[in-house]
Amino acid sequence: MSCFPVPGFAYHDGVLTADGVPLTEIAAAVGTPVYVYSTAGLEAAWRAYADAFALGRPDARMDICYALKAKSTLAVIRTRARLGAGADVVSVGEMRRAMAAGIPADRIVFSGVGKTRDELAAALKAGIHQINVESLPELDLLSAVATELGVTAPVALRINPDVDAGTHGKISTGRKEDKFGIDFDHAGEAFARAKALPGLRPLGIALHIGSQLLSVTPFQRAFGKIGDLVHRLRAAGIGIERLDLGGGLGVPYRPEDRTPDYAAYAKVVREATSGLDCHVTLEPGRSLVAAAGILLSRVVYVKEGLHRRFLVLDGAMNDLIRPSLYDAWHTILPVKEPDPEAPLSPMYVVGPVCETGDTFARERPLTPMRAGDLVAFLTAGAYGAVMAGTYNSRPLVPEVLVARGGWEVVRRRQTVADLLEMESMPAWLTP
Repeated sequence: MSCFPVPGFAYHDGVLTADGVPLTEIAAAVGTPVYVYSTAGLEAAWRAYADAFALGRPDARMDICYALKAKSTLAVIRTRARLGAGADVVSVGEMRRAMAAGIPADRIVFSGVGKTRDELAAALKAGIHQINVESLPELDLLSAVATELGVTAPVALRINPDVDAGTHGKISTGRKEDKFGIDFDHAGEAFARAKALPGLRPLGIALHIGSQLLSVTPFQRAFGKIGDLVHRLRAAGIGIERLDLGGGLGVPYRPEDRTPDYAAYAKVVREATSGLDCHVTLEPGRSLVAAAGILLSRVVYVKEGLHRRFLVLDGAMNDLIRPSLYDAWHTILPVKEPDPEAPLSPMYVVGPVCETGDTFARERPLTPMRAGDLVAFLTAGAYGAVMAGTYNSRPLVPEVLVARGGWEVVRRRQTVADLLEMESMPAWLTP
């Protein structure tokens, strides 16, 4: 029996499994909470893009640069690299991670609205493929850094097309009032300035309108502005060779959510770039990893309130912050396969952190559970472990990668001793 909506995760012999491995086996060996990633799920997500864009064809002038901000564990990046991905990074730390995982610098795009002088210098010294510049002050700083280093920086300017992605306000990035990019109406002036500054080679246009898009309509509106801009810039003597169209394709979190139409998305990209003779880069993140990961947690208590029933877990908002931060939905499944005839009752699913906001679900209809039972939060591979913290001095949880019936811990569980070792006592407080 398969379970919504993730390739690689299914019930077998009454137990939820990842690539054939019972999650009970992992929990017994590693403890909970723990993130578990399915290699089959990672590969299926890649194939969705590869098939839609015919990436295997020799004339496919396109790169898929995986956005590390979605999930940056080295083993996951290496899995992506072996499938053919480059990387999109937003910090020097992510750049170093991509390179450590086997992605060369000349296949890495450096994005982000607040790159520092040191980060720009590190990217240029590494031989970065492209720096996506998001403001005129950044353009000036990059020119100064490149000139000091005696190199020429390959530059794409991120243009804000003023298109509302229609998703959560905290993950929309292409509206006029958002902090990202250069206003579309000022694109010509920005490119002219880039051309005039020393140490820069403006060769591309970048844009990204937001995350978790389940419809291609916002992409059509944004990409539809590209062709005219390319022609205007070329007429002004600026050689546009690359188009970086960002990421943003979403994933279904709820059973009723629409599944993105990859073929329709590819059609929009092809139509928008047809005849422009440009190399195209896409920067998907969430859609390449979300469905391939789950958070495995254990029930600590079932608490009967006056009017509510609480399922208290050992996992908390510091482990998976999306529900607290975005009011995000994650399907919650018991690891032991429930009887299809079992009654459902509304539960508040909460963690142990000392915050009312440490709530994963409210009035969620669930089958009966008791202390010690295991539950899995589906579609937790993106913006899960990568956004985790140590609030309440709760150490970061481990991560496990499963492949073809075997598994390994790819990030060990942090300990309280690890947390304490990072701190020191000032001399005036030392006995």
